[in-house]
Amino acid sequence: MKNIFKIVYLLVFLFSGNLQISAAEKVDLLKTNWSFKGLFGKFDRGSLQRGYQVYTEVCSSCHSMKYVSYRNLFEPGGPEFTEEQAKAIASSFEVTDGPNSDGEMFLRPAKLSDKFVMPYENVKAAQAANGGAYPPDMSVLAKARSGGVDYIYSLLLGYEDAPAGVLLDDGVYYNKYMYGNNIKMAEPLSDDLIEYSDGTTASKEQMAKDVTTFLMWAAEPHLESRHKMGFKAILYLIILTILVYFSMKKIWSRIESEV
Repeated sequence: MKNIFKIVYLLVFLFSGNLQISAAEKVDLLKTNWSFKGLFGKFDRGSLQRGYQVYTEVCSSCHSMKYVSYRNLFEPGGPEFTEEQAKAIASSFEVTDGPNSDGEMFLRPAKLSDKFVMPYENVKAAQAANGGAYPPDMSVLAKARSGGVDYIYSLLLGYEDAPAGVLLDDGVYYNKYMYGNNIKMAEPLSDDLIEYSDGTTASKEQMAKDVTTFLMWAAEPHLESRHKMGFKAILYLIILTILVYFSMKKIWSRIESEV
């Protein structure tokens, strides 16, 4: 019997300790005004185009977006570059194709139908170039992470010096919003890191918001059409409810109520 009490006590102690650790690690995520939130939410085209620029110039050297094609860049609901702009963007990258008539693979400029060029040939190459860590694919990252866009936005702005007593291994950085607070990715953003083609000031906050908006679109490219469909469905249900109500009133008005 004593052994049973000891086991129960140990389990309660461990469980309460885990709860305390979880409570201590919980940090409220940063909030910002997302244009795509809500029933009538829409993507900001300027933010999407700037977000693509941030991804290309900052993130794409490590992170892939293997589910996105260059043609998506000019399709409705997305960044909506012109078709000529999208072709120019695609042609600035090279992809491996083939085999040719000699049975050899060759490089050619990317076309609209091609997926975004991968930064590494395979997972092992990616890990070798990043100290053993594998940079996650960003295609659906905004939907795959708990906290969604708020988490990604917070993570990009959450780098700071480690608190006193916290020791970090070589190549590891402290981020207050990262699970466990340790991250192998160095801080990717700094003020004026890039020069926006539309003249917008490239502050850390602006770049974090723009690239997060772009990642949200990549993860949910049909968000705007879904919002429109949802609004139409709600409107239809409201009209149907009104018609059913008045039909019911008319039908029951023929029946005399008993006093």
